[in-house]
Amino acid sequence: MSYPLSPRWRRRLPVPTVLAAATVVLLLVSPASATTPQAAAPAEADPIAGQQASVVEVLLDGTAELDALVATGVDLDHGVERTENGVVARAVITPSEADRLTAAGFTLGNVLYRPEDARARVAEREATIAEHRSENREFAAATAGKTASDVSDVKIIRADYYTSGTSQILSVEAKWAQGQTATNTLTVERDSGPGTAIGSGGTQTISRFVDAGVYLYHRGAATVTSRPEYVRITSPTGDVAVAKVSEWLPTPGTNPEGPGYEKDFVTSYLTPTELYSRIHQLAAEFPDLAEVVELPYKTNGYRRHAQAVLGTANASRVAVDSLAWGHEGGNDISVELVDPGAGNAALGVTVTGKQVRVNLGTNGSGAVTSTAAQVVAALNSGAGTLLRAYTYRGSAGDGVVAPAPRTQLTDDLSAPASVSRDPHPVYAIRIGKHRDGSKTGVLAYAQEHAREWVPPLVSVETAERLLRNYAHDGRTKQLLNNLDIWIAPSINPDGGHYSFYDFNSQRKNMTNHCPLTGAADFLGRDSWGVDNNRNYTEYSLFDGYSGASSSCTSGTYAGPSELSEPENRNLDWLASRPNIKFSMNLHSSGNYFMWSPGAYALPDRTSAPRPSLADESFFWGASSRILTAIKQHRNMAVTPARTGPISDVLYSAAGNSGDMLWYKYGIYAWNFEVGTSFQPDWEEAHAETMEFANGLVELMRVARDFESDKKRPTSTLTVAPSSTAGMVNVTFDVSEPAAVFYTLDGAKPTYESTLYGSAGIREGGETLTVPAGTQVNWFSVDAAGNVEKNYRPDGKGNNYRKGRAVLPTS
Repeated sequence: MSYPLSPRWRRRLPVPTVLAAATVVLLLVSPASATTPQAAAPAEADPIAGQQASVVEVLLDGTAELDALVATGVDLDHGVERTENGVVARAVITPSEADRLTAAGFTLGNVLYRPEDARARVAEREATIAEHRSENREFAAATAGKTASDVSDVKIIRADYYTSGTSQILSVEAKWAQGQTATNTLTVERDSGPGTAIGSGGTQTISRFVDAGVYLYHRGAATVTSRPEYVRITSPTGDVAVAKVSEWLPTPGTNPEGPGYEKDFVTSYLTPTELYSRIHQLAAEFPDLAEVVELPYKTNGYRRHAQAVLGTANASRVAVDSLAWGHEGGNDISVELVDPGAGNAALGVTVTGKQVRVNLGTNGSGAVTSTAAQVVAALNSGAGTLLRAYTYRGSAGDGVVAPAPRTQLTDDLSAPASVSRDPHPVYAIRIGKHRDGSKTGVLAYAQEHAREWVPPLVSVETAERLLRNYAHDGRTKQLLNNLDIWIAPSINPDGGHYSFYDFNSQRKNMTNHCPLTGAADFLGRDSWGVDNNRNYTEYSLFDGYSGASSSCTSGTYAGPSELSEPENRNLDWLASRPNIKFSMNLHSSGNYFMWSPGAYALPDRTSAPRPSLADESFFWGASSRILTAIKQHRNMAVTPARTGPISDVLYSAAGNSGDMLWYKYGIYAWNFEVGTSFQPDWEEAHAETMEFANGLVELMRVARDFESDKKRPTSTLTVAPSSTAGMVNVTFDVSEPAAVFYTLDGAKPTYESTLYGSAGIREGGETLTVPAGTQVNWFSVDAAGNVEKNYRPDGKGNNYRKGRAVLPTS
């Protein structure tokens, strides 16, 4: 399904990007599971106060179990490994959540990241700060003796050779006609270089990639000792496909960074407060090139009401919240439940300053008789100017309350006073010589997810490079003279501060949307918040798409409505700048590089509209440039298998920001997934920052080239034999990513004519089977709006391309 045309398309077509090197994990489960695990207990199930989360492998038999895992609302890391034996996902879970998943039938594997690892990162950060203060794919088919090119039931989609670190790797993707129903793996034979025999370089196995019950293709990668030139696959039915191997992310011959190019400006992890301070300092230092813009919506703030839960048994628990924010006096309130030690005592509440005393009621023998519901009513009546009381998680509160010593209410927030507790402004730095909307706009934004500490560093490092190289680097000067660049280093400052100072696994913002009958009480405090990358407007949970949750404590909680959160409304405001044509959403982890579509609906995997063939080609082309720049830092490759549309290479993510930017605003929107961990040690974090800043600067160069592109595309018609008598196969080739509009009835081609489409997911152009001798008229138009031969596609021009569908004579 192609993305429907719109007037904005006539200005340009979109281009996807991105994927990164995968962490290898060992799958230890059998592929033959009799049943799919049941959904775990609801996410509102009683969180246990103070439990910290770890990143843990979840071992799954296949994508059906992955969908079941996503449906539980569990907080998933972005890493998903698919092998011929099953799927390994990574969940961010507490011990109690681990117990619930195990009880639901899921199998847990290795613990990859523990809370103490994050604490070590924070300590490392403080030590570091102190230390610094002191100083085309290309492919061809072989027909095994058959005359037509459309007979084989197996097709090689991609064959990519690349280096990553010291390894040489061959990645192969192929589509087999029987792949939906047959579970066979496919064997890839390879030569050992030009002029050598197929098979001399060994073999490797590729396995089915089935997502949401739909077969997409076979894929797999293996280490090789030399670069092959050709690969061959013989399907189980005996059909054969041969393809030439392409080099993925070859090292360019020239370095785009001129002599004296400055980089490496980050020296430690930075909190949101420090990130904002950094961009304010930059704008003050370079007033002719930059300014800080306060976005229109303040966040709820790094703040909470002070709370306590008194009692242990649910029916006799009493939850208490201060009416004032904790830092504005709520933390000074205390409550005690007192046994009067006498018979027939009446339930009563006394307030002395901010000390609340509840004298519990007793019977004639002196036993306490006050229930939780009665104590709640007494507190609201006698201390209602200070606090609000309620029964626990919707309980009727009919259990007798036990006496409790004086308990101080607390907001349980640990950040220093330098971190504001007020509604927080969100800032972006706007960079460019002409910041009036007249130049092509590029948007980069980070930390939608609070615990992702490296992506904000990438954004700040990029801002530093752009501004500090302007005066002496010609290519940087071209960027700032011709682009309008917006960089928002922390979209979610509240969650970011909470992740640094309180709960390192925090993914969401800090807004508590849970009802009093749910997990709104003190024990649920580490589970609150909206997933800012599930709260946008396009193909969301509210539209029926998969990969987000309606549970207020789920890691993928979509919020009460689309754009309910100020963080999301800020990004919508940024994206609505009419000159913004390109964007990068910086996340971690998993080493992915992705674009739309990012969501599908179950049970049939109904996808958001797929990009056209031209759009997809542009995404791939720009992605290759960006990923090559990333690889230049230390030769670490984002893999072909982790590059592509979000829902194809990862999972469905309903209501994500990339989809909003692409479908609502027509912005070429990419997503980085930086590195292999949310909070790696500083040496690794620094390396990831340097390499992905390379990529973000290269996006600016892509945008600059787009803005200055005046070259017209060219196209050709290729005719090949068909297996159907009297018919031929027709394909179009273009000199650059471009759309082709064509007619087969002799009419002039216009923008209303048929758009040449894709043969399928991750495949090239479709093959048109037409009667031999058919008149084909067409033209091509590239992403920047340049039309082949300067043809006017309004029905009046005549210099369109013309050809007949006849086989070439030898």
